[in-house]
Amino acid sequence: MIKRIIEISSGPARLSIAYRQLVIERDGQEKTTVPCEDIGVLLVDQQAVTYTHAVFATLAEAGAAVVLCGANHNPASLLLPLEGNTVQTERFATQIQAPLPLKKRLWQALIAAKIRMQAAVLEAATGEDAGLRALAARVRSGDPGNCEAQAAQRYWPRLLGPDFRRRRDGPPPNLLLNYGYTVFRAAAARALCAAGLLPTVGIHHHNRSNAFCLADDMVEPYRPYVDWRVRRLVDGKAQISELDRETKAALLSLFNEVIPVGGQRSPMLLAFHSTAASLSNSFRQGEPSLSLPEGLPMAPKEEEEDEEGKERVAP
Repeated sequence: MIKRIIEISSGPARLSIAYRQLVIERDGQEKTTVPCEDIGVLLVDQQAVTYTHAVFATLAEAGAAVVLCGANHNPASLLLPLEGNTVQTERFATQIQAPLPLKKRLWQALIAAKIRMQAAVLEAATGEDAGLRALAARVRSGDPGNCEAQAAQRYWPRLLGPDFRRRRDGPPPNLLLNYGYTVFRAAAARALCAAGLLPTVGIHHHNRSNAFCLADDMVEPYRPYVDWRVRRLVDGKAQISELDRETKAALLSLFNEVIPVGGQRSPMLLAFHSTAASLSNSFRQGEPSLSLPEGLPMAPKEEEEDEEGKERVAP
């Protein structure tokens, strides 16, 4: 089942649980209910929302992530289930004991995929890849040549203009990127928990104050999807200086896109689970074998043509 992304931002609300349904109540409106098992991420960007304890407990039991935003509309908290898999202890052990050469090869695969995705975004936006595909082919184990940084130097000026600087506290459209990346990070952390992995223990990112190092590793090749959507939002428009409801909805709609991943087509949210599962398998097998994104979402017409081109087998 494809999980849903539920956003609460349009006004004051009261959230509670009844019969394992999330109940959303607003003055003057009918109650809305959503089965907790259908929720992948609950994102709350409204200061006047009240909760019962059962909201957080039941969503955790159902495997959902909860993202709470601050007054500045940036995500401030990420709540995840404590137990996400029936063989969690075994998988924790293989992850923690993973040898350094394996971690370096996994990082190589993630960064090469990220740069290839950046190339696809530039090709869609500008008609050329600025040499990024060739650069992706040169990424070595552990990325000692820092191809990731070299790619960023070519990528950002071509995508968002020569004066753009990617900084979390930078001017627009940095706030759009921050929002999209944080929601993707939540989806990655949720998928890792479901795969029985520790989001805290990364293969490359490591920071004593970062509880989601592995999520930050895994989300790298997915970040260009946010870049692609932000480019489309700002292209030909006046500068977007705040995260309004329409802009957030456009970014969250990325989870509805069908993307090529691991040789298959998959909804974005399921693609995160595919990558997390392949990462868990890589730790257990001692060999990198990752299911990673391979291109931009397919337009509906392209999907229809692809289906028509498939060989049909008579029943």
